[in-house]
Amino acid sequence: MNNKGRDFPQYRKLFNEKAFYKIIDERHFEEIQLMGSRKMTYAFTAEKYPEILKIQDMLNLEAGYLECVPEEYESLLND
Repeated sequence: MNNKGRDFPQYRKLFNEKAFYKIIDERHFEEIQLMGSRKMTYAFTAEKYPEILKIQDMLNLEAGYLECVPEEYESLLND
């Protein structure tokens, strides 16, 4: 994991804009899932290797993850 020099939080979204992420650090992130008119929010702590890899994929913009601006994420929380 090479996150040296990376500022947190980082913001990401899925390519289909159905899930948005606030990556707090290399082991913690928050997720907002959009399902129709409903929003579900979750907080995650990556403890197992696959969970850690998921955060790395998000940070490296792999597997369908795109950059998201903080305002886009925060506006979903405030709706």
